[in-house]
Amino acid sequence: MQDDFGLARSIDEVAHVIQVALTPVFLLSGIASLLGVFSSRLARVADLVHSVSDKLEQAPDAGRRATLQRRLKFLRRRSHLLDSAVILGAVGGGATCMAALLLFVGTLRNQAVVTSLFAAFGFALICTGSALATFLVEVLMASRGIRDQVAAISEEVEAADPPDLGSGDASTAGA
Repeated sequence: MQDDFGLARSIDEVAHVIQVALTPVFLLSGIASLLGVFSSRLARVADLVHSVSDKLEQAPDAGRRATLQRRLKFLRRRSHLLDSAVILGAVGGGATCMAALLLFVGTLRNQAVVTSLFAAFGFALICTGSALATFLVEVLMASRGIRDQVAAISEEVEAADPPDLGSGDASTAGA
């Protein structure tokens, strides 16, 4: 009877370790999704760089070339931020894998691994949080870049087609 109780206790302990190990696996799944998003945004930045580079080669005047060069510098900063987010996410994923491994190793040497486990999982969380913060900065840069681009296009359109204030249209006819 004691062997059955010992076996049941061992199965419960193993089941508990597997349950606890699932937490890092879910985090790892989330990190993998983030890395996919980061990679997609990096590909988009690369496409924009190619497009702006082609336009730069065909730019008719120095003013347009200067604008395109500023755009390229801006895209370069965005790519650096995305590189950082990818690196931090990948390191966070590696630390999460280490945490899951330490959970299993910890069943063999419980006390010796506890500190390493907390350090690895904490490091994974810090890297993942940092990757998200870096990604947030890149997204904000992207939205600012879009607003700047829209403003530049609006200025070009206004410069090319100034409003005709003396035409006597209906809006000024009653004034």
